[in-house]
Amino acid sequence: MRRKIIPVLTALILISPFVARAEEISLTLDEAITIALRDNRDVLLKTEDVKKAKSKIAEAESGLFPAANFTAGWSDTRQLYSKDLNAYSSQVGVKQILYKGGKLINAVKANEYTYIASEAILDKTKSEIILNVKNAFYALLLSDKFVEINKAITGNTQEHLDFIQALNGSGEASESDVLKMRSSLASVKQAYEASVNQAESAQALLNNLLFFDKELEIKPNGQFSFEAKEIAYDEAFLKALELRPEIRQLEAERNAAEKAIEIAKADNRPTVSASWDYYSRSHLAGGTTKNWNDYNMLGITISWPIFDGWLTKSKVEQAIIDVKEAQLLKEKTVKDIALEIKTAYLDLKSAIEKIKSLSEQANVYKDNLSVIEEKYQAGIASKLDLADARLSYAVALFNQSQADYDYVIAKAKFDKATGGQP
Repeated sequence: MRRKIIPVLTALILISPFVARAEEISLTLDEAITIALRDNRDVLLKTEDVKKAKSKIAEAESGLFPAANFTAGWSDTRQLYSKDLNAYSSQVGVKQILYKGGKLINAVKANEYTYIASEAILDKTKSEIILNVKNAFYALLLSDKFVEINKAITGNTQEHLDFIQALNGSGEASESDVLKMRSSLASVKQAYEASVNQAESAQALLNNLLFFDKELEIKPNGQFSFEAKEIAYDEAFLKALELRPEIRQLEAERNAAEKAIEIAKADNRPTVSASWDYYSRSHLAGGTTKNWNDYNMLGITISWPIFDGWLTKSKVEQAIIDVKEAQLLKEKTVKDIALEIKTAYLDLKSAIEKIKSLSEQANVYKDNLSVIEEKYQAGIASKLDLADARLSYAVALFNQSQADYDYVIAKAKFDKATGGQP
């Protein structure tokens, strides 16, 4: 994933102690995603798994190279001869496996496929983290707007209560009207408190994804964007089969399982190795005389297991079952991906239609506000009428923002479902 990191984000990354002490920080969506991919522990854990898988390849390849060893010894012989004598010995050996039933090369291939699978799992984790950050970021952005609109509704309801109480004082409104308005005020206050709690919950979720301190307050810096375009379901499904990391993971795991069959079969095949050993040692001759004796040996060793109690047979059968399970899991995943794409596709279409509908409603309330403003200027409408019209338009704009939120989340889920960047 290529992203341009703006200077503000660079400063944020390099001067982390200042961030840690801050009480409030403003972040764009790109900045939040970059920090999450850098610091989120799920991503870091999967990154370490990739490194471990890569080292496993080197471990398997080591069997293809010759093994060399050196041994040296010293002994001090006392009271056996006329004088005490020291003896020395050394040995250098080199052993090369020539054939091991295909076990070595298949082990390398299996670990290479495991490495590919671990990379796919890392990509999947990153994709999920990006989607979760987008969800949390836009949820926090929307919840802040929700708090603002509920605060405005609470203020407007309080104005209506004051007006009803004034009418009640002059005998133009009943006590029942006052009680109803007080009940309405209590309801909107409760809704306001609920929106504040919702904003705090979204804040905590985003802090957790970015691995920030729980006391740090994030101010999302961004807007909802809408870009309607034609979407083809069949094309999206084919794209998903090509790009989804789950497909790459399961394909690699199936290939690794096939190599595991050959590795298991190798236990019943011969092992051929070549060796060369060089010996150098001092020895006693003629009672107390020391001489050196150097010689070397070259050999070929063949080992072929005759009977292992059907151990290899059982291993092969288990490996074959692993291949079948990997294939079944891949087929199931393809079906699940198809359903995921279909659901995301329908949600995205619904979100687009909802935006169009609410946009028209917002235009109606905007026009109504213009009419009320003209009447207010002419002295026909009251100040409270004007406040109601402004609040109605603000609510319509918030509903439109909520539809925009539904769209960006549906779009992110659809992109993830098709294997692209959420």
